Amino acid sequence: MTSGRPAAFRAAGRAFRHRRVPGPVPGTRRCRSQGGAAVRDGTTRVRRTERTAGGSPDPGPGRLPELLVLACSLTAAAMAVAQPLVLGRALDLLLRGESADHWPALSVALLTGEVLLDGLTALLTGRCTAGWTASVRSRALSGLLRAAPDAARPYTPGDTATRLTLNAADAGGGPAARAALAASLITPAGALAALVLVDLWVALCVLAGLPALALVLRVFARDTGASVRDYQQVQSDIAGRLLETLEGAETIAAAGTAPRERARVLAPLGRLSALGRRMWALHGRALATGNVLVPLLTLAATAVGGLRLGAGALSAGGLLAACRYAQLAAGLGGAATVLGALVRSRAARERTAELESLPALRHGTAVLPPDGPGTLELRGVRVLRGGTEVLRADAIVVPGGLTAAVVGRSGAGKSALAAVAGRLADPDAGEVLLDGVRLDALTREELRTAVGFAFARPVLGDGTVAGAVAAGARTAPPDRVREAVRIADADAFVRRLPDTYDTRLDEVPLSGGEHQRLGLARAFAHTGRLLVMDDATSSLDTATEHAVDRAMRRALGHATRLVVAHRPSVAARADLVIWLDGGRVRAVGPHERLWEQAGYRAVFATGTEGAAGADGPAGADGP
Repeated sequence: MTSGRPAAFRAAGRAFRHRRVPGPVPGTRRCRSQGGAAVRDGTTRVRRTERTAGGSPDPGPGRLPELLVLACSLTAAAMAVAQPLVLGRALDLLLRGESADHWPALSVALLTGEVLLDGLTALLTGRCTAGWTASVRSRALSGLLRAAPDAARPYTPGDTATRLTLNAADAGGGPAARAALAASLITPAGALAALVLVDLWVALCVLAGLPALALVLRVFARDTGASVRDYQQVQSDIAGRLLETLEGAETIAAAGTAPRERARVLAPLGRLSALGRRMWALHGRALATGNVLVPLLTLAATAVGGLRLGAGALSAGGLLAACRYAQLAAGLGGAATVLGALVRSRAARERTAELESLPALRHGTAVLPPDGPGTLELRGVRVLRGGTEVLRADAIVVPGGLTAAVVGRSGAGKSALAAVAGRLADPDAGEVLLDGVRLDALTREELRTAVGFAFARPVLGDGTVAGAVAAGARTAPPDRVREAVRIADADAFVRRLPDTYDTRLDEVPLSGGEHQRLGLARAFAHTGRLLVMDDATSSLDTATEHAVDRAMRRALGHATRLVVAHRPSVAARADLVIWLDGGRVRAVGPHERLWEQAGYRAVFATGTEGAAGADGPAGADGP
């Protein structure tokens, strides 16, 4: 396991780094420089990340901006409905040789007001959509961060990134689309009502044709909704495949399998193209049908109006108003574009809402005893993945202040044990205690200050070195940061960087070992009673690893350490070893005693250091 959280959490960092937002997103700088690391490597930085990236759900712009957009849209629609009546009245007065007085000026005022309100609506829509998009993204990310890791596990990195970027942007346009749709429906309704006042027979003619237009819109909304949902899902699939390929780009280049990977990534493209063509076909069909029905309906209304004019039942101004109202009423068919945007927004909102509604990792109100040694206990623990038991730990006790190594073959349950020991996941049965207190009974802050994590592939964000190490549930002071960097044997290379501790991490290339040492430093800077290290020294050479271990024991000897190990030298330096086999605890004891068993030695047969033979239990490093 390269991180303590599912792939969805690691994708969240990518989503914010490559976000597509029609405006600024509040708080993203802090999320990228500090909180993003917590999103992707599951360290004790969760609480800080939530404050900066939406852990306290962003209330968003509220309803006021939407109401302003709606008010502007409806006022503009009302002005559009009033114009034909005013023009008709002015025309009748002029034809009778009477003074039109203020009617022409009122018509100009209505036209000017409509244009200005349309411009204001566009401006408000752009600004508010940015805020709505940021709010949707913030709430979705907040739900993801609060969720129990098992609940987020089904969401792949590509799917999560798509939900937090493209889908959030589409969902953010929902309020504006609703306001636009309301205006596009109010205009025909108002025009039809005004047409009844002008001439009932012309109104009945227009009303007879409206059901056909409404049917076109209904079919369009139904068929488009299904296509949009499928399109967004396939889009997420392609994004996930692309992210997997980018992560393994060096391996692909070395193996010469780029054509095969390209074909794999683009395999769903045919279905995506078909769905896209279907959406455009539905849109085109709705517009084409509307473009046929609207002129026919307008022509019929004009003909009826002409007959009424000839019969003396309608004035020339009334005919002008009736023809214009017929056009506005038939404009119901033009709502297809707005309706399509609303359908896309609703489908996207459903996808982001899934992240918001993930079941949260619940916390209690308890605190740890003030002078506890950090004793870790697992009682009757069972962990399931997809209905399969991956870990069974009936009784494990790690005394406070000791180092326990967790060893086993791949798939033995090492990472599952590390996750439940630090409550990155809850066991499906049983309980985990720290100094006699259940982890799920602790407050969030108490848990994340008492338990620290270090992982094989820590993601540090793109802030400064000092900022990356200091980031945590509580920001570490500068002196603590430098001490932690020294313990991790990273001070020498950090001081060689252009701006030493103030160097931005996105401006300098770091090796895998240097990344790991900074990740270790971050864990050391926030060490509480328990430090969980999941293969956190795998990229360090043996000498550096040994130096880090010695320094850590001297400086952090008070903390209990649970170390997922693949090297016999790491197991040899531990006070006790927890040997997992097939998800079960096969034995617990000192490395030297377990080494007498051939099955235990076989665990390290393909390790990075090779199997230890007759030279001793720890190979070249010794016990």
